[in-house]
Amino acid sequence: MGLYQRGTVWWVDLTTPNGERIRRSTGIEDRALAQEYHDRLKVGFWEEQRLGVRPQRSWQDAAVRWVKETRDKRTHGKDIAKLRWLDRYLGHLQLSQVTRDVIDQIAERKTRESSPSNANRYLALIRAILRRARDEWGWLESIPKVRLYREPKGRIRFLTPDEARRLLHELPAHLRDMAQFALATGLRQRNVSFLRWEQVDMARRVAWIHPDEAKAGRAIGVPLNASALEVLARRQGQDAEHVFTYEGMPVARCSTKAWKKALERAGIERTFRWHDLRHTWASWHVQSGTPLQELMELGSWASYEMVLRYAHLAADHLRGAACRIDGTLASQP
Repeated sequence: MGLYQRGTVWWVDLTTPNGERIRRSTGIEDRALAQEYHDRLKVGFWEEQRLGVRPQRSWQDAAVRWVKETRDKRTHGKDIAKLRWLDRYLGHLQLSQVTRDVIDQIAERKTRESSPSNANRYLALIRAILRRARDEWGWLESIPKVRLYREPKGRIRFLTPDEARRLLHELPAHLRDMAQFALATGLRQRNVSFLRWEQVDMARRVAWIHPDEAKAGRAIGVPLNASALEVLARRQGQDAEHVFTYEGMPVARCSTKAWKKALERAGIERTFRWHDLRHTWASWHVQSGTPLQELMELGSWASYEMVLRYAHLAADHLRGAACRIDGTLASQP
């Protein structure tokens, strides 16, 4: 058939010298350019199968293989969404055509559309795929350098106890219980949302997160304080399987209109995120004297550096050192 159109985009339909039928989108709306793509593709298969020339691999080939090989990745669904967005810019290119200029243009477009930090997530995915194509698949001899935007380190936003009480008061019951549990345990939103009763032992005052459910990939033991146990007592009998549900289903998404309206009524800026509840929990711990090493274990952070962001909230242990120079500028008799 050669070329055919679906909507405004041209597709190729050809048979290789080995008899394999190839059908794929060119990603191109101009017929002449699509014909050029078709011809290059056909010549490439002929050179590969008849002359033994190293085959040209497309971005689409790399994207499909990446999706297959990373299906166990926790952010697999997010990768697929990013690849769908990238397809409009890379879907018609060979890997060798994914140059620094092409990548920079994508970065500029994504930055205008959202933000530099969000653009970095797409650039990092492009870089990861290109590196695997070079280092593991042997599809490329060299790859362009992918430059990420510098991301400023923002301030940690955490609630005061009074703000937290106001927010809990304004939230609907199911979100209130989840938020209180998050503030009591420091668990990430997904671990709260899909917590099962089989993962809770109220008699021993402990819960646990399985390795495949944890961000760091290792099991988490969660000690339950009085506030967490209070929430669990309220939730008992509401669902046989999951601790937190709404209309019989786990609450997969918490940053809803109800969350934002509750923030507004509580007098808290709407930019406060659900994940900031974890920052709040960590900040309260540090301010209450919990050592950073213990906080690292409680929060299941992968490295000590990740808890150092809270160190400035615990300056009490340095007060003695600060006082050593108290008399340095004292008046001499």
